[in-house]
Amino acid sequence: MLELISEHACFGGVQRFYSHHSEEIGLPMRFSVFLPPQARAGKVPALFYLAGLTCTEETFMTKAGAQRVAAQQGLMLIAPDTSPRGANLPGEADSWDFGVGAGFYLDATEAPWNRHYRMYSYVLELYKLIVQEFPVQPASIGITGHSMGGHGALVLALRNPTLFKTVSAFAPVCAASQCPWGVKAFSAYLGSKQDDWLQYDASALMAQKNTPFPSGILIDQGLNDKFLPNQLFPEAFEAACQIAQQPLELRRHAEYDHGYYFISTFVEEHIRFHHRKLNEADR
Repeated sequence: MLELISEHACFGGVQRFYSHHSEEIGLPMRFSVFLPPQARAGKVPALFYLAGLTCTEETFMTKAGAQRVAAQQGLMLIAPDTSPRGANLPGEADSWDFGVGAGFYLDATEAPWNRHYRMYSYVLELYKLIVQEFPVQPASIGITGHSMGGHGALVLALRNPTLFKTVSAFAPVCAASQCPWGVKAFSAYLGSKQDDWLQYDASALMAQKNTPFPSGILIDQGLNDKFLPNQLFPEAFEAACQIAQQPLELRRHAEYDHGYYFISTFVEEHIRFHHRKLNEADR
């Protein structure tokens, strides 16, 4: 059952924040939805956004400035939280890059995390809820994300190409099994068998595919991003796309860093990318 927490008029549409009980997580979860004005008249295409470390369901909606162009294009925006809240597990709030706010969009297999930390399945659960409860075109849903959320967007799209018809990312963690953030999270959530980690590694997944998204993938990366050398590895994803014969537009931007000033600069182009490709896919 959905609980409406708040709603706000925005660019002719409405920005809403919801809570609901998640069967996958076993706890209440929050998410946000921007309904463009076109949703009053019928079903519209939609874009999921997965946020990065320490963020919530509010971060993208309040910082990215995405609603203006989404309202113009008639695109619904959906943003889930980044982890369970209230699990009260030992150590889950001890560091900013693990536990609360850092679910890494995977299904944990190791105790005690496996009971609640099931963010991969939660996004798919939320997908079904959105299709059931909101005026969305089921055949026209894309996904994007930032940093940890960019990792999640790429992984979820590559593993579920029939659900997510388009994918893009901002400064994604492209090879999570190889970077310090990923190694820390995967070791605790998934255990020591590194072969098990590859199902949540975007570059490893892409290298096993054959042109999964023929219409292309869009990635923006700032070159003044302090996490670029040791955490993000876009070159690994670029190489995997070459193996998979996957069209990729990887745009590298001088001076831009990792934060929402960077995201807000290029979010309009991402929304237009998804809207254009989703309309093409719907024909």
